[in-house]
Amino acid sequence: MRLLLRGGDLIDTEPAPVVRPGTDLLIEDGRIAAVGVGLAADAEVVDVTGMQVLPGFVDTHRHTWQEALRAAVVGGSLAEYLQVVRVGVGPRMRPSDVHVATLAGARRSLASGVTTVQDFAHFPHTPEHTAASLDALRSSGIRAVFGYGDSAAGGATRDPAAARAAATAAGGLITMALAPLGPSHTPVEAVAEDWRLADELGVRIFVHVSAGPLNTRPVELLRDNGLLRAGITFVHANSLADDELAMIGEAGATVSIAPAVEAQMGHGAPMAGRLNALGVTTGLGVDVVTTVPSDMFSLMRAGLLTSQCGPGSRWTAADALFAATLGGARTVGLGDSIGSLAVGKQADLVVYAPDPVAAWHDPIGSLVAFGEASRVRDVFVAGERVKPGPDPVDELLASAEFLVG
Repeated sequence: MRLLLRGGDLIDTEPAPVVRPGTDLLIEDGRIAAVGVGLAADAEVVDVTGMQVLPGFVDTHRHTWQEALRAAVVGGSLAEYLQVVRVGVGPRMRPSDVHVATLAGARRSLASGVTTVQDFAHFPHTPEHTAASLDALRSSGIRAVFGYGDSAAGGATRDPAAARAAATAAGGLITMALAPLGPSHTPVEAVAEDWRLADELGVRIFVHVSAGPLNTRPVELLRDNGLLRAGITFVHANSLADDELAMIGEAGATVSIAPAVEAQMGHGAPMAGRLNALGVTTGLGVDVVTTVPSDMFSLMRAGLLTSQCGPGSRWTAADALFAATLGGARTVGLGDSIGSLAVGKQADLVVYAPDPVAAWHDPIGSLVAFGEASRVRDVFVAGERVKPGPDPVDELLASAEFLVG
């Protein structure tokens, strides 16, 4: 299929955010085939004059199934969140519930312009739960990095065979990853066991990290045991010292931050400025919609605003947009295939109707500071239109029986 988006204001992000007014973009076989003014092609033409065309947003850390718990812990602490999720709802999740909730979360993500989600799937796993989650992601049309998270408290992945089966079941738009408890929560012997499993599967590792509760210098522990390397995405990291953050960057690993959740739940000082100053590849994550909005516009603003309050260099609007697109793609290991409008990359795109006054003054600044999910007009993943209708999840959640009783 060939599709020509005609006359939009393209906002590319490689090597840094830039605006290209009145520019065409040609999609062929799911990829960006050409970018330029006045392109001629035998293709279906979509007039996007007056619209902004930009790379799809990349959510680098989300517990997608928690769409069913939207606003359940607004204003709550981390301890209160864990009580609701881990003690309350989590144990009641059936495979059918996981399917409904994950599909709902993926569709709401798409509706707001998120074309790739790193799904940190930490519900109680059985092969049936995993299959339900993978099927939901696949059915939604979203691109996903599925983080298989099934670690026993204080130990390694409980069922390596199930993780191997999940890796086999992934494919297409779904990339398999491992999401273990990691060095902040488990002894180094269990960490090494998980790392060996990731090596066997050939997958990336996503792991929450903090100074404790078990190991107060978790990144240094990885380094000293030969386990710190590229191919790891650390989540949050607020309580780590600067020298450990520098170790992450030097190893070629990355960090996913969730500035809205981190501020609300008291994870620690804002991370955006510190990571920016240290040159660590950084992406943005919603994390949990129990507590904060699920759209990338709110998240970019949270990153921009909290960076003004924390240590390190302050973010600009361009920094926030970069973290939401190409920086996010690099954070989850997909920077070579998504995150910008470079020819040859996957056509994961957002068509956005900007506020005409604000965009006239500052197209990038207005997108970040004034952007709204309701202004997303079209969404493409691998060249396919995937934007759901105006109410993409309510009818799904109506069948979520685990929400009652």
